[in-house]
Amino acid sequence: MALSVAAAIAAIALRGKNDIKLKPTPKPAPVAAVQGMPPVVDARNLYSEIGPTHLSAAVRKDLERVYVPNLRSNDVSVIDPATMKVVDHFKTGISPQHVIPSYDLRTLWVANNAERQDTGSLTPIDPLTGKPGPNVAVDDPYNMYFTPDGKSAIVVAEARRRLDFRDPHTMAMQYAIEVPKCGGINHAEFSIDGRYALFTCEFDGAIAKIDLAGRKVEGYLKLAMPKTRIREGVDPRNPGASEICTSKKGMPQDVRISPDGKRFYVADMSADGVHIVDGEKFVQVGFIASGPGTHGLYPSRDGKFLYVTNRGTHRIHGKRKGPGSVDVMSFATEKIVAHWPIPNGGSPDMGNVSADGKSLWLAGRYDDVVYRIDTEDGGVRQVKVGGEPHGLTVWPQPGRYSLGHTGNLR
Repeated sequence: MALSVAAAIAAIALRGKNDIKLKPTPKPAPVAAVQGMPPVVDARNLYSEIGPTHLSAAVRKDLERVYVPNLRSNDVSVIDPATMKVVDHFKTGISPQHVIPSYDLRTLWVANNAERQDTGSLTPIDPLTGKPGPNVAVDDPYNMYFTPDGKSAIVVAEARRRLDFRDPHTMAMQYAIEVPKCGGINHAEFSIDGRYALFTCEFDGAIAKIDLAGRKVEGYLKLAMPKTRIREGVDPRNPGASEICTSKKGMPQDVRISPDGKRFYVADMSADGVHIVDGEKFVQVGFIASGPGTHGLYPSRDGKFLYVTNRGTHRIHGKRKGPGSVDVMSFATEKIVAHWPIPNGGSPDMGNVSADGKSLWLAGRYDDVVYRIDTEDGGVRQVKVGGEPHGLTVWPQPGRYSLGHTGNLR
């Protein structure tokens, strides 16, 4: 049986304390980051600056809100986390996918990719007031990231198989990198030193490695599928839930780096788990089974755990009240230490952790709700929002700068 998070922390600490053969861990060498990137404070934990006490002065006057993009209703629901109520909503462009904190933490951008149309846009939100500004026309912005030196926004033009590097303030085009073998390019993570990024290729079952300085694709890696996975629509805790995995390629989604920067974890909605990738060698080195429809990845504020969301289905368009859940993975052991099912079923998707680390906020993709999950015991509360909520962000968040998505702060 999986432990609570508190019990897992105690068990990991006790294991190390009682291991008489455990040698002192040598202090790692400083990270030689790319020019213009803020220094890595702790090479053993690149998440050291996202703890609850590291709220930047730049965000301390911002409203405490949860901004939820609703894909089907073309709007954003704004939740006051203190009251658990929707206190505002406003229209955006067509098909809002993610709410993305800017590199300098002063703008929240709603990425409206206008699926199957040519009217994509970004809607800026002022985090001081929670109010939107006029849309900025941008081609196919499914998602958005920022280079580690802050010089460029990276608009992920999913339908174009292209990464558009733009001015991070005006969104004027700078240059583009074509990624032709990456169908469904969508989520990304950056190396600890900022030299390269890994992007997932949802429809090709692969990941692409991008040389940021060289402005080119360094290579592609096809991800290996596991021997078994969870049968569609079945709770993974039930006897006989597993089936032989006949799918020849996965559906990789979110990706996150380990605290020491040595491994990348790639959520796979079709494989029902997390692939482990050595970023430097660019090879797959392992796999961690999770729940059906593994999708989002979010580190805890102390950098000890990774919250893994499971949408409850292998399908892109799932049903309501599926066997959705959240698993908690220990970075130290790469084992699942807690399993939190959504009561009565659900579809946890994208989101982030509250500033104090006590709550995990997630969009209920197929259920038109948002979940607030207690990170101590997995207790769930819900808030009704618009049609098909997707990549919500919690604001403010601790950290010095944002690399994009729903709040990949460092």
